Order: sequence, then structure tokens, then C-alpha cells
Amino acid sequence: MNKPPHKKNPTFGIAVFIVVAVLLVIATLFYNAITEKRDFDNQNATAPSISSTAAAAATVARPASGQAQ
Repeated sequence: MNKPPHKKNPTFGIAVFIVVAVLLVIATLFYNAITEKRDFDNQNATAPSISSTAAAAATVARPASGQAQ
């Protein structure tokens, strides 16, 4: 009446290993993409040009329509 010992299925362990490996690869790709984008944005950040600064100052100096000058 004794049951024979249950054999482990090696396929399940290999499947888990493959899934974990694929998830690690995807996580690494996302991490590298995010860090590369930050580096790219930091290197290509441009200072505001003089014309855009002058345009911003001109809009601030101008009174809104409908107000007395």
C-alpha cells in the first residue's frame, strides 16, 4: 500500500530558469535604455537662446489687453 516516491519533473525547473533569464534580459534592456536616454538628454541640453529670452521678456513687459496703460 506504500506509494512509490514522487519523481521531480526536471522540465519545470528548466522552464522556471528560462523565464527568469528572459525577465532579467528584458529588465537589463530597459535599464540601459533609461540610463542612455538620461545621458543623451544631459549632453544635449541647450541653454535658452537670446531671442527666446527676449521674447519672454517682451511678453512680460506688455500689459494684458483691456488694462489701462
